[in-house]
Amino acid sequence: MTTLGVVFPPDLPPERLRTVAQAADSSGVDQLWVWEDCFKEAGVSAAAIALGATDRLTVGIGLMPAPLRNVALTAMEIATVERTFPGRFIPGVGHGVLSWMDQVGGLVSSPMTLLREYTVALRALLHGERLDVRGRYVSLTDVALDWPPSPPPPLVVGAVKPRTVALAGELADGVIFTGDTGPDGVAEALPHFLGGRDQATLADLGSVLTVFADVDGRSGAAAIAAKVAEYADAGATHVILHSVGDGPDLEDFARMVGQDVSPSLG
Repeated sequence: MTTLGVVFPPDLPPERLRTVAQAADSSGVDQLWVWEDCFKEAGVSAAAIALGATDRLTVGIGLMPAPLRNVALTAMEIATVERTFPGRFIPGVGHGVLSWMDQVGGLVSSPMTLLREYTVALRALLHGERLDVRGRYVSLTDVALDWPPSPPPPLVVGAVKPRTVALAGELADGVIFTGDTGPDGVAEALPHFLGGRDQATLADLGSVLTVFADVDGRSGAAAIAAKVAEYADAGATHVILHSVGDGPDLEDFARMVGQDVSPSLG
């Protein structure tokens, strides 16, 4: 069964987040995802607000830009949220939009090197390890979390190009694809994520393949469910719906997804 979710896009004001999260929670939607787009809502605080306003909803961040955040601080924030709301949090990291990273003075000459060092260190810290690291971009001296989460939440990496998809498959618990990817793009990217492993082993590996899917909220539950099925057939384990166009309010869209689209998946 495909896990279904909705997006709270950062072009909406943050004061609407609670009501959208509560609508998703009460209607049976599995997940709500927030973004950390510059210079809008921050991902961790938004996730904490949504989690605190709900009882069962899983909340993901897709994604936190590595150049924008010190890895120790990111680990501290993830650990705090996960320990407070255990089993309901999926943090994601990635390159970020490079033009935005340039605006904040965070652009690096090798984004791939940064993301690799960052993901390795972040995963180790969340697993309770003590680190002494002297990388090109990540430097830690005798750093360990006093309150590591046990178990840690799944760590996912946002990716577009094959090299980053492969990095996610190598180092993380899952990968996030943008709404521009499409079902064909998911199918083409999946071998890069699996690194030559058989596609049938995706669930066995405990890995997740999350894709943001742009949908017109006016198209109806059956049409949206059919689009979700295309992504699922391509290999997506989590399909997170982003309502675009002049559709219903996001609260109403979340209720439709939980009450109409999810049962249509059968």
